[in-house]
Amino acid sequence: MKKRSIKNTRINTEVQRELSNIIRSGIKDPRVAPWTSVVAVEVAPDLKTSKAYISVLGDEKAQADTIQGLQSAEGYIRRELARTLNMRNTPEIRFVLDQSIEYGVQMSKKIDEVTKNLKKEDEEDAERPT
Repeated sequence: MKKRSIKNTRINTEVQRELSNIIRSGIKDPRVAPWTSVVAVEVAPDLKTSKAYISVLGDEKAQADTIQGLQSAEGYIRRELARTLNMRNTPEIRFVLDQSIEYGVQMSKKIDEVTKNLKKEDEEDAERPT
């Protein structure tokens, strides 16, 4: 596995911060859900392309609509990134839906359910006469 350079890590962080600001305040597309966040950004070492991992709070339709809205606004987003970042090349952005937060919430609910059932069973065992 290739070791990430400090420069690449710094660029990833800066692009993620600016992309979050643009999505939060600059995009007026009604398809983009208000609870959209940029989880991570991976800019290629040649700075020509990047993947933006987007998390959307909502159902599958809201997630699909948000990705479509972001893809249609890619030109505007790139122009704003070029204006705010001091880079020779502004990377082409590919938006990827990231469902890790949603998966974490589902797993947390399942763990809570299992622990609740275990506590119930322990209480029932304690109440039974031996």
